[in-house]
Amino acid sequence: MQYVRVMPKAVKTPRATSPSDAQESAAGTRAAAQRLKMRRELAAAAMELFATKGYEATTVDEIAAAAGVARRTFFRHFRSKEEAIFPDHDDTLVRAEAVLNAAPPHEHPLDTVCRGIKEVMKMYAGSPAISVARYRLTREVPTLREREIASVARYERLFTRYLLGHFDERDHHDGNDDPLLAEVAASAVVTAHNHVLRRWLRAGGQGDVESQLDHAFAIVRETFGTGIGAGRPAPSPQQAAQTPQEAPPARVAASGDVVVAVARTDAPLDEVMRTIQQALTKG
Repeated sequence: MQYVRVMPKAVKTPRATSPSDAQESAAGTRAAAQRLKMRRELAAAAMELFATKGYEATTVDEIAAAAGVARRTFFRHFRSKEEAIFPDHDDTLVRAEAVLNAAPPHEHPLDTVCRGIKEVMKMYAGSPAISVARYRLTREVPTLREREIASVARYERLFTRYLLGHFDERDHHDGNDDPLLAEVAASAVVTAHNHVLRRWLRAGGQGDVESQLDHAFAIVRETFGTGIGAGRPAPSPQQAAQTPQEAPPARVAASGDVVVAVARTDAPLDEVMRTIQQALTKG
């Protein structure tokens, strides 16, 4: 396994923030919030009409009128009426990608992906009633089901690219299973998430979905975590000189028949166990 250690980028001296910069940033934040608010209002209007009139009988003009906006406003936010019942997927994809981009260098990439997809669950759990109604509707309307599948595929592509990005592309050859493991692991994380999500939706949005998700991810980690990225090489002297010194996630000290392990609280469990196992084997 050729695990690629992501080198930190050179730190640039931040440019002094002027009052106009701060105003532009605040204006951009307000605009984004207003955009999301309008998308959600249009989605709520669409969902109500779909439930009362039926999906096929509902028009874009009716959705816009129910939300109190013009037809052209609807099309500034959505390309079609089926897209209107998924108002948060674009923003959630951005948040999931932000989690991946901000991952600490010592974190196992599979753990990072599990944290990233939790943003998707937060989106559904934030509005249980709407999520349950949307789930029931997508079961009845094939067009909406296809739209949902397309949305899920976007997350899977994002996580697959992330995992593949942590392996040396030049080392992809016969006998190297990293590309296979990366794609299968990404699919497993998405599948585990979707399994828990469907079970929660079928239960009417009731239950501790976060603990259920953690349990599912633990199974994925146990299955793939010890294989993908397990052969992370030590950095070269040149890399070490460029990389800020950081305490290892876990270390052990042996004395007679006793082994003492010390680990950071954010250390990946599989790495801690691997360190202990190595120490016991040497003993």
